Amino acid sequence: MNDLTVREQLLFLLRGGGAHMPFEQAVADFPAEQYNSKPPNLTYSFWHLLEHIRIAQEDILAFIHNPDYISPKWPEGYWPSEDALAGEAEWKETLEKIHADTLRFEDLVEDPEVDLYAHLAHAPDYNIFREVLVVADHNAYHIGEFCILRQVMQLW
Repeated sequence: MNDLTVREQLLFLLRGGGAHMPFEQAVADFPAEQYNSKPPNLTYSFWHLLEHIRIAQEDILAFIHNPDYISPKWPEGYWPSEDALAGEAEWKETLEKIHADTLRFEDLVEDPEVDLYAHLAHAPDYNIFREVLVVADHNAYHIGEFCILRQVMQLW
């Protein structure tokens, strides 16, 4: 498999190809009055779940680009507080940041000057290829969760 093929497949994964609904479709027409709803037996809301995706993507981008970056404490640093609420502005900002950071990952993958397989100088066990797979996998998991919870709450 050549490098171009790998890059095309990574882009396909980042964009929600094949195995799950694309992010934009999963969140489309979500009712504003449900942003802060917590499905049965959960401590987090729909917005919390999307914020978790945003925080994780932002964390991985910072890890790739900043050798001095220190990740938040797990798990609390990767979720908003349980009592945090979102209005229309926060919901929209979360969606926009997820979209923008996804595009930043796509830019990395599309740039032929970026060596996807080179070890990160500050983290020799890691490379951009691995980090893109982690983001795609993490997003697929939580987008699927969002869709299932939306179904459970009859929000389609």
